[in-house]
Amino acid sequence: MVYKFRVILDTEDDVFRDIAILKDDTLEDLHNAIVNAFGFDGLEIASFYTCDEQWNQDEEISLFDTGDILGEQKIMSDYVLSDILDKTQTKIIYVYDFLSMWTFLVELAAIEEIEVGETYPSLLFTHGIMPAAAPEKDFSDSVISDFDYDEDDYDEDDLDLLDGGENFEDFGFEENWN
Repeated sequence: MVYKFRVILDTEDDVFRDIAILKDDTLEDLHNAIVNAFGFDGLEIASFYTCDEQWNQDEEISLFDTGDILGEQKIMSDYVLSDILDKTQTKIIYVYDFLSMWTFLVELAAIEEIEVGETYPSLLFTHGIMPAAAPEKDFSDSVISDFDYDEDDYDEDDLDLLDGGENFEDFGFEENWN
């Protein structure tokens, strides 16, 4: 079977690519297809993220093992597409180059039979021109921006342990501890 994906750049302008790839290929194969479809050089770190239907990010699947114990963390090449994506789970997020944060919404659009004579992965359709730089991310709706640091009786002055003559024994250690 062939998975047909629409890979959409997370930007206001419509920039997307349609890619066909075998369902038994890996996430690393999809990563390479996306890199080629969007014209990247492939020299940057990337990750996929599982997500729900509202694109809420969940588990990270990285290109390289970044865990504390080598070989313990599963990476893109360990995941066959059909193991994580199917008719019920159709969405995944892809981030390329963590300094620029090129972010793509990847959606499984169709599952079809293999076409005789076709090579996979293949670029089926392109729309839109890639911007010169990754779109800026707006984090203004994030939870931390809603936090009001002045709601309680504490402020930055409370963090200075030497100001105000507090007794260090109250904090469970002595003033000259080293």
